[in-house]
Formats: sequence, C-alpha cells, structure tokens
Amino acid sequence: MGITERREREKEQRQNAIIDAAETVFFSKGVENATMDEVAEQAELSKGTLYLYFQNKDDLYHAIILRGLNLLHSSFEEAVVKEEKGIDKLNAIGRAYYDFYKQYPEYANAMLHHEGHKIDIECNEKNPFVAHCNETGNKLFGFMQEAVKTGIQDGSLRPDLNPLLVSVVLWAHSNGIMQIIESKGEFFEKMMGIKREDIMDYSFQLMRCYLKNNPG
Repeated sequence: MGITERREREKEQRQNAIIDAAETVFFSKGVENATMDEVAEQAELSKGTLYLYFQNKDDLYHAIILRGLNLLHSSFEEAVVKEEKGIDKLNAIGRAYYDFYKQYPEYANAMLHHEGHKIDIECNEKNPFVAHCNETGNKLFGFMQEAVKTGIQDGSLRPDLNPLLVSVVLWAHSNGIMQIIESKGEFFEKMMGIKREDIMDYSFQLMRCYLKNNPG
C-alpha cells in the first residue's frame, strides 16, 4: 500500500470514528442540544481536528443521515428483487421501510426529523454531505418509480399513474405514518387499543386499493 492510499484510509477511519462519536452524542441528547465540543470529547479529539473533517454540526448530522439512507437503499434493493409484479414491489418497499424503522430507530428518527425542515437548494448544492444524501434519496425514489412503471406494464397498477408523483406521495404518506406511530403509538395502543402494526397494515391496504388496476 502506497503512502497516498494509507493516508486516504486513515482519513476515512478518522472520519468514521467522528461520525460514530456524533451518533452517540446526537442520539442521546438530540441534535439541537448536542455541541461540537461534546462530539470532540466523545471522539477523543481536539475541536480543531474535528473541523478538519466537518465544517459544522449540520455536516455531521447529514453524515449520519447518509449512513441511514445507505442502509435503507440496501433494504429497498433486496426487497424489489424478491417480487415480480409492480404492485408487490411497492408493497415490499413499504414493508422494507417499516422494518428499517423498527431495526434502526435512531437513523429513522434522524431522517424523519430532517424531513421536517425546509430545503435550501442553493446551499445544499454546495455541501458535499447534503449532496450525497440527495443523491441517495433520489435512488430511493428511483426504486419506487421503477416499481410503478413495472406495475403499469404488467397490469397490476393503474395505467394513469404518474410514477414520480406516486413516489413522492408514497414517501410523504409513509413518513407521516411513521411520525404518528413514533409520537402517538403508545397512546393509540393504551387508549384506543390500536396496535402500531395494525396502523401500518391498514395504511398499506389503503394505498394498494387506490393504486391497483381494476380493469372493467
């Protein structure tokens, strides 16, 4: 291994160690309450060294979100290859998203929190961490769009559907359901006797009924 390769590997290892530290701090205290000083202390680095890798707390936050998005991308990739029909691919993607939420709640909540903030397009285009998040997010939309196109072609989905619009609406719908389950799930279970799983199942059923093709 050459000097350049070794330095790049060491840089990547240091960067990942900082992200690990940021996850510990952000997930325990919340991103709003966390500070770069606390991340530096957790990483056992000087604050100056921290800023060599990340410009600010927002950079670190997006680095964490990118990890979650990459995990979700792998889940979607595995989900779609298991099904043939487009409508079943969409259902598999939805299930994969919910499974991701249950398996990686910290990443899921960080992503949901991020979804609630307005996007500064001009600023984001100049930020490499945000750009990578956007790129991976577009790939996730791509899975849904391809599933819709497949469903239209195989006749399992309505022929009048707009793949991009369906993807955006499904993403917004899923995030809304996830947020409700996160914030009100315990209330629904104890006060109304409605389980979190039942909310998700019914959500999938409603969307499936709307999207499926019903030839006369």
